[in-house]
Amino acid sequence: MIHKFKQGDDFILLDVESGAVHLVDELTFKILDDFDGTNDEKILAKYPDDDTAEILDELHQLIDAGELFAPEISEVPTFASRGVVKSLCLMVAQDCNLRCKYCFGDGGTFGHRAVMSEKIGCAAVDFIIKNSGVRKHCEIDFFGGEPLINFRTVKAVTEYVRQRERETGKIFKLTLTTNGMLLDEKISAWLNENNISLVLSLDGRKEIHDAMRPDISGRGSYDRVLKNFQRVVNERGGENYYLRGTYTNRNLDFATDVENICDAGFDIVSVEPVVLKDSPLALTEKHLPTIRDEYDRLTEIYLERERDGRGFNFFHFNVDLSNGPCVAKRLAGCGAGHEYFAVAENGDLYPCHQFVGRARYKLGNIFDGVEENSRHWLKYFRESHVLNKPKCRDCWAKFFCSGGCHANADLFHGDIREPYEIGCEIQKKRLECAIYVQAKLSAD
Repeated sequence: MIHKFKQGDDFILLDVESGAVHLVDELTFKILDDFDGTNDEKILAKYPDDDTAEILDELHQLIDAGELFAPEISEVPTFASRGVVKSLCLMVAQDCNLRCKYCFGDGGTFGHRAVMSEKIGCAAVDFIIKNSGVRKHCEIDFFGGEPLINFRTVKAVTEYVRQRERETGKIFKLTLTTNGMLLDEKISAWLNENNISLVLSLDGRKEIHDAMRPDISGRGSYDRVLKNFQRVVNERGGENYYLRGTYTNRNLDFATDVENICDAGFDIVSVEPVVLKDSPLALTEKHLPTIRDEYDRLTEIYLERERDGRGFNFFHFNVDLSNGPCVAKRLAGCGAGHEYFAVAENGDLYPCHQFVGRARYKLGNIFDGVEENSRHWLKYFRESHVLNKPKCRDCWAKFFCSGGCHANADLFHGDIREPYEIGCEIQKKRLECAIYVQAKLSAD
């Protein structure tokens, strides 16, 4: 399987199974409409150009090198680490001090307003140690709602993690996602001292951010959080963070928001499409042409800033074309529901943070583990890879998106193996832009 597309003035070829990317000329681009590796005479007759024979020779060299028409990957590798828990998301506060209009978690409550106790948080650390086997590196994400509402538990869990690292030899990466409202100098200093990675939520322009992310009283939050984010990022030398925004149908010119974020002093950026069902802010099929055009515009902005020495790291343009993830990771994605779990404030286990509160996906709890009558979900999630999703199996983007987000699929179709179509279309456009960006940077 191949995928070819035109981006700007360039013609690009992706060999899907091998992941090899090639910048080609227009004639090669046309020849690939008909060439199958065995029909040279037909191609020479249809394209009587002086360069056709040379192009065919080069294409055969790519085939011999395994970089064109590579064999189909039809089986998922089995590793000894199957069943090992690698990371947890702790819902340390199912409560929030903002009222974001696109929140997928019922205002940060995920069905009910509560905070996680220190006991539950520390027990979650023991759960991942017990279930991580011989794996040395583990991850814990502090999430909400707004986790800094419950800073006491964040501190207690962090201290317990460091103690357990010394006792077990495990090494934990800790991450905290925050809206910035409580990120004062004291808390910032503590997060920096304890090497907590940060995900910072900012939607770009002041008018967009304030409209989408008001506080409880309805006031905008931009001015308050921006200064907090700038301070904490400067204090950690511009490292160990990334800034994440969300766009809705109210700011389909989101490339402007990316520029605004960069101009505010942040150069590690992600801006994500909102995923909502039956909402006035939702993205629908009618928005796709505008979204595709906007990613084209963002691509040119990205390359221009790179050439001018003002480059930035945009999450969705980070595609490794030479040595990407292992085959199992490319096929199966994030590991939700078997390698990665979310822990609700009361200790209940869910496949990931977006499933918290969806009753049929409650798997068990951190004290007793996965309940026997829920163990089928672990198998179902583990086997929900691109080769078991009919719409994914023949898609050119399958090894980059790994079948998309399970929670989004469930939201729209009630089945994690039925991908969310709007998300698929956006992902494919972003991937074309990312492949183009990396190919251009490699060629320069």
